Amino acid sequence: MSRFILAVLLYSISFASYAKNDLAIFAGGCFWCMEGPFDKLDGVISSTSGYTGGHTENPTYKSSSTGTTGHYEAVQIEYDSSKVSYQQLLDVYWKNIDPFDARGQFCDKGPQYRAAIFTMSDVEKELANKSKEALQAKIKGKATVVTEILPAKLFYAAEDYHQDYYKKNPVRYKYYRYGCGRDKRLEQVEELVNSK
Repeated sequence: MSRFILAVLLYSISFASYAKNDLAIFAGGCFWCMEGPFDKLDGVISSTSGYTGGHTENPTYKSSSTGTTGHYEAVQIEYDSSKVSYQQLLDVYWKNIDPFDARGQFCDKGPQYRAAIFTMSDVEKELANKSKEALQAKIKGKATVVTEILPAKLFYAAEDYHQDYYKKNPVRYKYYRYGCGRDKRLEQVEELVNSK
């Protein structure tokens, strides 16, 4: 009987520690490039590359790459909200996408590469909308923020070889990022956002 009580107690403690973590889902083009910026934040427990927002079950990289499943390449962020806020996640998100491109992100075009914030609550939706409005106001009509804010749908983790790609394959990752023009475009977006 004491083993049972101990097992229940340990389960309760581990569940309670897990339950305090929150989740957020962001799509910003290639999911390889979205993990790193969030992983740097104190309070982020993990980032998982995957697929969300689609209409088919159990998507794969091969099926979602066709653009016909309706899925976005996205990252699911598990975080401790006592250390990092959803607003801070939004701030990192906006600095790592091109919010003005409705056709995809950087060199990756197609519906699976569009930028979107998938909200899991009314609070997240309100914060996401306010952050989008603030960005639009900051650029004073020089461009239109087209990033979508959508209700969260089921998130499917991508295949293992996609997880932590930037850590496992740093040379290939850097070559892809450079070849795609991601950092160059991010600099241009930052200049546009901060220009007067």
